[in-house]
Amino acid sequence: QVQLVESGGGLVQAGGSLRHSCAASGRTFSRYGMGWCRQAPGKEREFVAAISGSGGSTNYADSVKGRFTISRDNAKNTVYLHMNSLKPEDTAVYYCAQASGNYYYIGVQYDYWGQGTQVTVSS
Repeated sequence: QVQLVESGGGLVQAGGSLRHSCAASGRTFSRYGMGWCRQAPGKEREFVAAISGSGGSTNYADSVKGRFTISRDNAKNTVYLHMNSLKPEDTAVYYCAQASGNYYYIGVQYDYWGQGTQVTVSS
């Protein structure tokens, strides 16, 4: 059984930076695309970023392009989301997720999810 354990959320001022991490276990990490999604109060869960198994290809939602960076360290079975120039509208619960294969496109089907971690950006 795959488990995804998130850490690194918290409170940050607008314009600040935050690193979110997700450690995976249960199956060969490098064979699967990874992604980050978020859900704000009153809104549906939305795609944020995705990365291929090797880390060589990425996709981002338009709202975070140029500000967020997804990366992975396959030796550590960990995926990261580096968030820069944070805005109040980035406030949400952030979830990491693992795809059903080496998929990283927008709308990819995810098999497993992290527990979710709150990120709050103050004005």
